Amino acid sequence: MSEGFIPKHGGYAQLLSYQKSEIVYDATVCFCRRFLSKRDRTYDQMVQAARSGKQNIIEGSQAAGTSMEMEIKLTNVARASLEELLADYLDYLRTHDGALWDKESKEARYVRRLSQGEGVSFATFEPFLTTRPPETVANIVVCLIHQTTYLLNRQLRHLEKEFLEHGGLRERMTRARLAVRDRQKGRRHEGG
Repeated sequence: MSEGFIPKHGGYAQLLSYQKSEIVYDATVCFCRRFLSKRDRTYDQMVQAARSGKQNIIEGSQAAGTSMEMEIKLTNVARASLEELLADYLDYLRTHDGALWDKESKEARYVRRLSQGEGVSFATFEPFLTTRPPETVANIVVCLIHQTTYLLNRQLRHLEKEFLEHGGLRERMTRARLAVRDRQKGRRHEGG
């Protein structure tokens, strides 16, 4: 074990869950601007839920250095915020007589194909999000939310496994302190 006990942390921009959550946020802002009145409470609630999904991934990633528990909690808050946002889109479709795409529909599969590969960003979806009718845009974002929550579920399982294998901050601190103490004892015995 190295001298320090604070693991490498941050780097959220490289997380696929963060990248997808950023697309969901930008797409939600686009959707709300195009199809909801600024005076509608749902406008602000949807944007805030999308923002919370994205921002909690950032905060969890930064907190990871000193608290795996906090990282897990904030990652779960991100997931919960996106589930709230999903419900808003489903409500919109239901109350506007819009059809929800089947998971295996050609449209949903097309969105999944667009989401694969390097360099996927809001720009990948922008031509559709800025020109298609509300039902189509809502369904595209629903697909993106499902992808993001899938990634967050995987991330939570990984964090759980990592905690079980390596422990949390207190355990790392103890191991690091004991390693330093053992080296100090070893030097005293060598010199003495």
